[in-house]
Amino acid sequence: MKVQAGTAPKACIVASGLHAKHDLGGHPENKRRINSIWDALRVGELLSQVKVLEAQPLRSDELTLVHDPLYVRWLQELAQTAPQMIGGDTYIAKDTYEAAAWSAGCAVGGLEAIMDGEVRRAFALCRPPGHHAFRDRAMGFCFFNNVAIAARVAQVRFSLAKVAIIDWDVHHGNGTQAIFYDDPSVLFVSLHQHPAYPGTGLAHETGAGAGQGFTLNIPLPSGSTDSDYLANMLEIVLPKLDAFRPELILVSAGQDALAEDPLAGMELTPQVYAVMTRELMRVADCHAEGRMLMCLEGGYHLAQQAQAVRAIIEALAE
Repeated sequence: MKVQAGTAPKACIVASGLHAKHDLGGHPENKRRINSIWDALRVGELLSQVKVLEAQPLRSDELTLVHDPLYVRWLQELAQTAPQMIGGDTYIAKDTYEAAAWSAGCAVGGLEAIMDGEVRRAFALCRPPGHHAFRDRAMGFCFFNNVAIAARVAQVRFSLAKVAIIDWDVHHGNGTQAIFYDDPSVLFVSLHQHPAYPGTGLAHETGAGAGQGFTLNIPLPSGSTDSDYLANMLEIVLPKLDAFRPELILVSAGQDALAEDPLAGMELTPQVYAVMTRELMRVADCHAEGRMLMCLEGGYHLAQQAQAVRAIIEALAE
């Protein structure tokens, strides 16, 4: 796929070199995840077909659109005594707070590029990831909930009434679900392996109060394949999105349902992520003026994750 001469790119990549400051040797969530993605993106002419933007860190008052101010302050102070572990699986390094603020800045930077009309679609290379982060708690390698922050900024700063979040990370986005569980202005849809970490995301979890019916969980068994994901996307997810008519589509894009991922048991290929991306682009074109922002979540087989992200960005650039 080539962009014709004189044609403005339709998509951008937003990144921050600060992600590398959050690193602990031997942990599966490490700086090589982003480095391997860049290696894949530099092959051929793909980077000439998209805009590449540098993120800016979010200020604490922007983080608190989603997160408890006491939690933000606690995380900032905790980083000063790093390195240490939180909850048994999540490490915090000396510069983790800064890296996490820049990670959220990648998401908001992509949103700004879309809303300012620079591009229609964006992929934010967020690291550390975010979808397990609660309003007041870090969990599952996550500190700030990048996609949730982007959703709230879209509503508060850009006055969008309805935002949809599709989470196809192999692990249920329990933090994102909790943040929006009673909110009818945000549709949260998750396709994930079950049983698996963190153990939430059952089909009966559909929202609460005014948010009843605005959470859709699709738990899938270990060994699920491309055809299983596509069937659920076409038969369940897309009709739900069409009925909701979002003004913006956000994607928690974790590529850890790939066949060789060491932290999961699914059988997806890198190419299916491009197919799912194109299906969501169709919905965005129909209801949201093409506005779609994807935020990197998990994905721990370096080569496969990089291939999948490249396939996604190729689709976004079309």
